[in-house]
Amino acid sequence: MKLYSGDLSPFSAKVRMQIYAKGIEGITFERPTTAAWGEISPIGRIPVLQLDDGQLIPESEVIAEYLEEIFPNPRLLGATPLESARIRTVSRLADIYLLNNIFMLAGQTRRSTRNEGMRDLLAAQVVRGVGALERYVGTDGFAVSGRLTIADCTLVPALFLTQNILPGVDVEDPVPAQPKVAAYWSAIQQNEHAARVLVELRRGLEERQAWLRAQAAERADA
Repeated sequence: MKLYSGDLSPFSAKVRMQIYAKGIEGITFERPTTAAWGEISPIGRIPVLQLDDGQLIPESEVIAEYLEEIFPNPRLLGATPLESARIRTVSRLADIYLLNNIFMLAGQTRRSTRNEGMRDLLAAQVVRGVGALERYVGTDGFAVSGRLTIADCTLVPALFLTQNILPGVDVEDPVPAQPKVAAYWSAIQQNEHAARVLVELRRGLEERQAWLRAQAAERADA
């Protein structure tokens, strides 16, 4: 199998962390190229999982559920339907309130072209999402259930981008204001699978920042 992925893509990072945690072998990672990418991903988004027979599965949540069914051990969902519901709740909060809004906030980093109203709206949703996580996140170093789950796989890239994107749009990082979330974030970074994904995310962020600096230099020279 092949996962079309990118270091800084939080949705790709979510799936990669799941793959690492489950110890799945035989999946290669590939950055998409412009050639024929539209045929692989009609909406132009990553990740996309390509099966050995060529079939394609888009969308991180769909890929995560597929991998969970194909590789059931170790289980990253719950032992009961209720436990799975709690895991999915935290994962969904991270997806919708954090990642979706941060993804759009990333386009508001330049003060000269920033839409302040849009920035405030999106940032408020992220702050709201982090506040909601305070009600759900565990106090034992994991998001839910006292062990690594899909919730952690989504939260790790979400909190990484929260801390790295919000200051760039002149919004205070909301994580330190939520004691349980802050404690969780400090603890989960020590997990080997989270740490591996964080290395990739930082590498992707550095590449992105270098590209932005190059673009700024070109504009200055124009």
